[in-house]
Amino acid sequence: MEKTPFTVALMISTYKWPEALQLVLKSVLYQSRRPDEIIIAEDGDDARTAWCIEDFSKKHGIPIKHVYHEDRGFRKSLILNKAIKEIESDYIIEIDGDIVMHREFIADHMRAARKGFFVQGSRTLIAEWRTHELLQTKDISSLHSFMRGLGNRFNALRVPLFSGCFFVNPRKSHNIKGCNLAFWKNDYVKVNGYYSGFEGWGREDSELGERLINLGIKKKKVKLAAVGYHIFHTFNSRANLGTNEKIYRETVLYKYSYRPNGYLEA
Repeated sequence: MEKTPFTVALMISTYKWPEALQLVLKSVLYQSRRPDEIIIAEDGDDARTAWCIEDFSKKHGIPIKHVYHEDRGFRKSLILNKAIKEIESDYIIEIDGDIVMHREFIADHMRAARKGFFVQGSRTLIAEWRTHELLQTKDISSLHSFMRGLGNRFNALRVPLFSGCFFVNPRKSHNIKGCNLAFWKNDYVKVNGYYSGFEGWGREDSELGERLINLGIKKKKVKLAAVGYHIFHTFNSRANLGTNEKIYRETVLYKYSYRPNGYLEA
């Protein structure tokens, strides 16, 4: 059965790392199917990031929406909610500003999209030494599944013919990663988006996924397709992880499908 056509937005979250964002935006140029709109969700107001976005947009004639707010610590959930309010497309592919996309990334996500599902893509890790080299050369064409300097190499393989052979529990929200995630905007709005009450790093993606699952939206994990190369960086502070974990566990326990202080309130 032929799928109904739909529009797709690429949403990129970023924070004070324009050098990595340049590589991510560069990978947009190589996509076999480009997104219908691009929006940058900046959890801060860094002038270098603003210049990076404006420069790319002018050079390549690609309009980009840039949503930002005052830098008052880690408030990623809030800025994502603000950014999604600006999106007009039916379907949203969310990545972090340190995920360089495989050439077929957008196309793979669009093929995987189904009503009643949200989709987790594949992430492969670039080693620290390889990241330094990549940031110097800016040669993203050198990224491939058999190159030196890759962790969890299996996630770098793209063999879409066998992508459907892997089963994951469609009702488990544990370990959902917003660095490579796709969902229908209507579903996102129904659960009121990310919970903006999270402070600091951790569990915001799984908590959103849990509410989608409680709404009846199933998780679909794509292997051997929708590959993103994750540029190495040091870990964000985990100081508030315990508190964030409690929020997530509360959503699991009480089977919340909606939380206030989210998309509508942003």
